[in-house]
Amino acid sequence: MKWNVLTDESQLSGIIARSYDRPQVIYKHSTRCNISSIALRRLENEPFPETIDFHYLDLLSYRSLSNKIAEQLKVHHESPQVILLHKGEVVYDESHLSIDMQDIVEQTTLLSK
Repeated sequence: MKWNVLTDESQLSGIIARSYDRPQVIYKHSTRCNISSIALRRLENEPFPETIDFHYLDLLSYRSLSNKIAEQLKVHHESPQVILLHKGEVVYDESHLSIDMQDIVEQTTLLSK
């Protein structure tokens, strides 16, 4: 699995721009939360689709970036949280133990119809 690690607010505009070419997933992770660790392991134990770019944010280290994501994408902040972007818009977001790779894949499949 290949994560693109988010560390700077300037990366968000690039992710939004790339979402016009292919789906982008942002995973917001708390290194202090057991549920977040479980959700991360569940994602990493599944094959990563080559058609989606996955981005990892350690929200404790980069709180301002986490806040910018919530504000700019107009999503309620949660942790852990997965956000799926397509054509500049949030088309799916989920949190806690509802985070599931198969659901992400299913949502991206619906985008191509």
